Amino acid sequence: DVLGFLEANKIEFEEKDIAANEENRKWMRENVPEDSRPASGNPLPPRLFNDSRYLGGRGMLQDYEAFFEARENNAVYAFLGLTAPPGSK
Repeated sequence: DVLGFLEANKIEFEEKDIAANEENRKWMRENVPEDSRPASGNPLPPRLFNDSRYLGGRGMLQDYEAFFEARENNAVYAFLGLTAPPGSK
């Protein structure tokens, strides 16, 4: 899974609990691009960001698909907008 990969590769990340924190919910609603929001209701987690830059595709499944495609292509660091360590992409 995404969190396991980030932890295993010692990539720093922050989880935001949107169930118990209205400020986090508001932040997510404001930062998921319009064309990536569901037709009705609010965007649902998990969503991937680098600071406030949205990294996913259109919808929750596309976030995971984009991440795992980058992982399969050994391009996770580029996907995340990070500088890759030596020997990585």
